[in-house]
Amino acid sequence: MHPSRDDETVEVRHVQPYQATKRYRCPGCDHEIEPGVGHEVVVPLDAPDLRRHWHTPCWAAVVRRRERERERHRRSGTGRTR
Repeated sequence: MHPSRDDETVEVRHVQPYQATKRYRCPGCDHEIEPGVGHEVVVPLDAPDLRRHWHTPCWAAVVRRRERERERHRRSGTGRTR
């Protein structure tokens, strides 16, 4: 799952701190997610084997960025200018 691809449909699962028993590398910041840290597992529905573990704030930043892009495209499609 690449954060800049807006066309992907993903499932997001929250992992509670007590469920986090392994170390992962967050693709958003390239830092490790330590065991015991709650985080998000993002699973592309068309390629579940490409799931990635993200820090919750890193994934939230991707979601915000996508929402801003959608809003920008929506506004440009209506003929409005800034």
